[in-house]
Amino acid sequence: MKFSCDKSLLCETINNVSLAVASKSSIISLEGILMHCESNSLTLTGFNLELGIIKTIPVHSEEDGEIVLTASLLSNIVNKMPDGQISFDSNEKMLTVIRCNDAEFTILGLSSEDYPEIPVINDDRSFSISQEIFKSVVGQTLFAVAQTNQNPIYTGSLFDIDNNQLTVVAVDGCRLAIRKELLELSSEEQFHFIVPGKTLSEIMKLLAKLSNEGEEEEPMISMRVSNRHIIFELAGYSIISRLLEGEFLDYKSAIPNGVKTKVVVNTREFINSINRASIIINERAQSPIKCEIGGNIIRLNCESTLGKVQDSFEAQVEGNDVKIGFNNKFMYDALRASESDTVLIEINEPYSPMKVMPMDGDSFLFLVMPIRL
Repeated sequence: MKFSCDKSLLCETINNVSLAVASKSSIISLEGILMHCESNSLTLTGFNLELGIIKTIPVHSEEDGEIVLTASLLSNIVNKMPDGQISFDSNEKMLTVIRCNDAEFTILGLSSEDYPEIPVINDDRSFSISQEIFKSVVGQTLFAVAQTNQNPIYTGSLFDIDNNQLTVVAVDGCRLAIRKELLELSSEEQFHFIVPGKTLSEIMKLLAKLSNEGEEEEPMISMRVSNRHIIFELAGYSIISRLLEGEFLDYKSAIPNGVKTKVVVNTREFINSINRASIIINERAQSPIKCEIGGNIIRLNCESTLGKVQDSFEAQVEGNDVKIGFNNKFMYDALRASESDTVLIEINEPYSPMKVMPMDGDSFLFLVMPIRL
């Protein structure tokens, strides 16, 4: 394999593809990037058996071929090379010479024959959404994905498509996040799938990196879904991920009925009050925040081994006075994810989930389980 290309383009692609490279693996080739050169194109692949990222860039090739190079070493070398044209020359013994101006490295690669095969999706469903909508529906639900493997199905987000509406749902046992968005699909087919939270997190990182690199964003993200895998295509990248299999929560029946107290709050004021109460809460000093609602005032107080705190702020309260306890982080995450200046909070009983909703419509719904006081 022998080719040359623009160093900055290669550097950017290696850094982005590396998001899917395994940091440590019993299959040593998974710690590397597969480089496939053919017909003046170089395809770079990072893959960790659950997530793969693939990108093809233009190069000037003199000899086609492929090799696997250790991702961390390759990234360090290319990042620290001077600007200009960078060249790669690999022989049959996997020795690879990397040159850029007066700098030259010789490293040992691995045979591509040991690199696991990337899953191929043939029989699939497909649809596209804008990057803006994708960032919104994922960003407003990802916080509620379970971080433990006690029930693996909840380490992912449910994508439920029905009658041209996309509903994304995440739940971790203590809170639930639902985000809805109308789509313009060519058919009214109904289907659903569960994407691992780690995959969605890496895609959000990739989108942020592409934005920071100043690349002109392609407006759409396309998704092709099979029974076991999904491919996201965005900005020239293909991201392939396994899907989670199992029975997801019936989120519609999980939403509590009835409401005895409605509260309209300024989101920033509520967040600031929670932040003040959280000063005396840490891993060693766990304690719920006690919340008293009534008379258009919300009073927060908390007591832990570190001390006591009391705080209050004004709100619009309709209905019964109520005393309720909640986890500071869970309520904070829900308020922050609302991305709204004001939110509506509905409470039925002190021991039923609190509903955080927009002032108008039903674009999102966050449930926060209370803590018994």
